[in-house]
Amino acid sequence: MKIIVRWLLLAAALLLVAHLYPGVSVASFGSAMIAALVLGLLNTLVRPLLVLLTLPVTLITLGLFLFVINALMFWAASGLLEGFHVAGFGAALIGSVLYSLCGMVIDAATERLFTPAGV
Repeated sequence: MKIIVRWLLLAAALLLVAHLYPGVSVASFGSAMIAALVLGLLNTLVRPLLVLLTLPVTLITLGLFLFVINALMFWAASGLLEGFHVAGFGAALIGSVLYSLCGMVIDAATERLFTPAGV
């Protein structure tokens, strides 16, 4: 249940990012749900490999290169899907930062919502 609620909230967050920033567009809530799923899969499967391969650059930049990796994942999801469009790398960078901030709020809210009362 927690995964489904988180997925729906992340899809809504993607719509919020598209509403707040004109460089990102989402055609519908269904497209946002598919995009949130693809983003989750890319971040689970591809991102760790990219982080490992770019570890020297990430260390030299004190972790700032992780923003570039997040933007690449956001842009890649845009390239794979029809109803989700990102205008360019700059838009992907800003969109991924906004989406990550929304994701942090959603994670905190779902943890609080699904934590038993006595714990």
